[in-house]
Amino acid sequence: MLRRGLILAGLLTVALSACGETATSAEQPTTRPPPSATAQRGQGSPYEILGSQVWDVPDPVSGRDYQVFVALPPGYDADPNRRYPVLYVTDADYAFPILRQIARRVNLDGPRIEEFILVGLSYAVGEGGAASRTRDYTPVAINDRTGGGAAYQTYLKTQVLPFIEDRFRADPARRILLGHSYGGLLGAQIMFTEPGLFDGYILGSPSFWFGDHAMMRTEADYARAHTALPARVHMYVGAYEAPGGGRNNRYDMVGDNARFEARLRSRNYAGLTLSSEVLNDEDHLTVAPRGFTHGLLALLPARD
Repeated sequence: MLRRGLILAGLLTVALSACGETATSAEQPTTRPPPSATAQRGQGSPYEILGSQVWDVPDPVSGRDYQVFVALPPGYDADPNRRYPVLYVTDADYAFPILRQIARRVNLDGPRIEEFILVGLSYAVGEGGAASRTRDYTPVAINDRTGGGAAYQTYLKTQVLPFIEDRFRADPARRILLGHSYGGLLGAQIMFTEPGLFDGYILGSPSFWFGDHAMMRTEADYARAHTALPARVHMYVGAYEAPGGGRNNRYDMVGDNARFEARLRSRNYAGLTLSSEVLNDEDHLTVAPRGFTHGLLALLPARD
């Protein structure tokens, strides 16, 4: 049994998990009996995401074990000379299965999203999601459970990206990072400290309130030293993510999003393309699937 399964809960209210035997190293995939292309294993076996792969990619610095979940595009085997953009998504336990199905469904009546390799970034094995993401996705330490964003960024750069690009036909010039909430905060951190690590960023309901708006200070530091920000950025936030919005309104994330967008536009950064939207009738929990869809359409539109 995998040490952690894929679980999609809350946003879609459907539980999904992947099972198999644990790989002994990052060179071996997490193996499992391959299901047919159209059927799940029965007799009470956990639900699997057909066509996906699970790989162990540990962090040698922290000693933590992580996994990456991979889904290849439908045309991957048919064109062995083609390289694909890669979408890396945080909070893979819920985001990976949502994105995989969005990419397939949106293209049912013809291509609207370019085919891409999807890579889900798991939480640390053996930790709860809340603990892992609170440490790994936050840029500064406000207590002993936060502030591991820089170390996690190094892990992505030195372990995950080379792992994916060594094993799959990934285009290193077309990496996109998608993160929601703390994941969006991590995306902003990477964008201002090492913008070339990804060429595109989908920042979903980013937690700019964290650390007394520490990311605003990071952006100001970046602006003092740089006139260019080579990145394609799409931001989204739910209209209810503000005080008085009715639910999930502890922080003014709508206002923070607007201030962050205005600040980026005022800098006139060379190389920056930016789109941003407030999605009506959505809160912090419901906005992700819709925001994911809009982000894919914005940064990975189908090519003619």
